[in-house]
Amino acid sequence: MSGMAGRYASALFDLAVEAGQVDAIAADLENLSALIAESDDLRRLIKSPAFSADEQEKAIAAVLDKVGVASLTYNFVKLVARNRRLFAIESMIRGYKALVATSKGAVSAEVTVAEPLSDGHRAALTKALADVTGKTVDYEVKIDPKILGGIIVRLGSRMVDASLRTKLNAIKLAMKEVG
Repeated sequence: MSGMAGRYASALFDLAVEAGQVDAIAADLENLSALIAESDDLRRLIKSPAFSADEQEKAIAAVLDKVGVASLTYNFVKLVARNRRLFAIESMIRGYKALVATSKGAVSAEVTVAEPLSDGHRAALTKALADVTGKTVDYEVKIDPKILGGIIVRLGSRMVDASLRTKLNAIKLAMKEVG
């Protein structure tokens, strides 16, 4: 992992391993990620440069107090806010999850679909990804209605785009070339 978010994720992972709290921290970060996804106000807080580091730190501490997280997670997120890096917390969370997956011999992936997956589709996707990689695949599903249908899978540096939007754009481009 490279970049600032990767360094933070790597440092947190090292501390979590040392403390024997890798899974607890992962669960805390997953909850924080869900909160960010659900709350426009929280997303605005972490993304906006209008808030001072002190304001961000106090606000995020209040959120973490209410949710109840491990002290390592609490201190880490407060440090990120204090250092004016809260805008990158989602990348740090993805990086941490990738490190956890790698340490467990799994691979992490990002899957984008137009609507929520049924249990049957989720099971089929899990099996297909495991067959392709030969490993357990830990994946995050994102819902994006703009792709219209189909699926986009990002697995490491590889990406497979089987979305309806991409196929329609390809047809549109081919039609322009013909006529």
